[in-house]
Amino acid sequence: MKKTLWTRVAAAIGGACMTVAVHAQQEVKIGVIYPLTGAGAAAGAEMRNALELAADIVNNGAPSVPNLPFSAGKGLPNLKGAKIKLVFADHQSNPQIGATEAERLITQEKVVALIGSYNSNVTATASQVAERAGVPFLNPESSSTSLTQRNFKWFFRITPHDDLFVHNAFEFLKEFEAKRGIKPKVVASLNENGLWGTETTKLQTKLATEFGQNIVKQVSYPAKTTQLTSEVQTLKAANPNLVLQSSYTADAIMSIKTYKELGFSPDMILANNAGFTDTDFIRTLGKDADFIITRETWALDLATRNPMIKEVNDLFQKRYKINFTGNSSRTFTGLMVMADAINRAGSTEPEAVRTALTQTNIRADDIIMPWKGVKFDTSGQNTLGRGILVQIIDGKYHTVWPFNMATREVVWPMPKWDQRK
Repeated sequence: MKKTLWTRVAAAIGGACMTVAVHAQQEVKIGVIYPLTGAGAAAGAEMRNALELAADIVNNGAPSVPNLPFSAGKGLPNLKGAKIKLVFADHQSNPQIGATEAERLITQEKVVALIGSYNSNVTATASQVAERAGVPFLNPESSSTSLTQRNFKWFFRITPHDDLFVHNAFEFLKEFEAKRGIKPKVVASLNENGLWGTETTKLQTKLATEFGQNIVKQVSYPAKTTQLTSEVQTLKAANPNLVLQSSYTADAIMSIKTYKELGFSPDMILANNAGFTDTDFIRTLGKDADFIITRETWALDLATRNPMIKEVNDLFQKRYKINFTGNSSRTFTGLMVMADAINRAGSTEPEAVRTALTQTNIRADDIIMPWKGVKFDTSGQNTLGRGILVQIIDGKYHTVWPFNMATREVVWPMPKWDQRK
């Protein structure tokens, strides 16, 4: 990015803060940056829906979920009932566009804070703009570990990061071997080559050795690729029992179609969330999506432990005719966390909101995630989040790990393509 970008942001931020303060009692403008067009549009649409539902609950209430913070619908009480106004920006899965849109939201729209941006490489650039400008940036979904290793003052992330998620995958394999006596003899990986996929590959390499697993082949591909034939042929030649995979929606769908076309059928695919938990994944693939295991942060079947999961999902289902996913549930939670911080700050002044975020301590009972709550460390990372694993059976996600939270047993191996009904 050009140096002049930071100059423009710095010049505008003072005026932005003054304008926000003047209008704080009427509305609080929060900028949100997501992929609303392009390859990530399906995921972006669901996250936009989640944000709009959360804002509507804060502004207008949700009597059916009385235990959810702000469900009384009186706006932000400590700002005299100010309503949240979301200002959307489309980053098109492009890091430079994400940075430009962050600048626009800060300097022209004069937002109080930013939320985004799903794609880790876009979150990296957009949050850098916010950091230079001194504007709080809250990230609900991006999991690249490096995002909270930059010594940023204004960046906060509620989701666990990939170091934890990849650990979860290998912990599951270790516990599964102890429980069922099954250990993959040959492991391969297929990951997109952006920031997220590249960091995931490095973590998988490191942890495989620590957990006694053997990754015989690591294959990466451009995130915006239009075919995966050669990559899948390379995987098939390695003949793995298990494929570890990190893909966004379009390429996750493409990969499964290519597996089937080429007759590649490992015992299991253990996916790293993202495209594998997008509603379009099952909607597009139908029964071909079954049996895949993916890491997650949310599952509807955990409502037996936290009734609020179903209560809020019912609102989402009624409005948008779809269930929450691990992506959209985190996005929803992200806006609720930001609303909590702004309300506790009793101000829209950036430093006051940042300070309130550092003091966040939200209980497990106040969120729809299966976490211990939300509390940030000095790097801006939520220390109370955790991951789960789910398996797709009959077109639905079922919690299968941790085993003490599982709602059904793991099906392993996956049936071969010609053995499926």
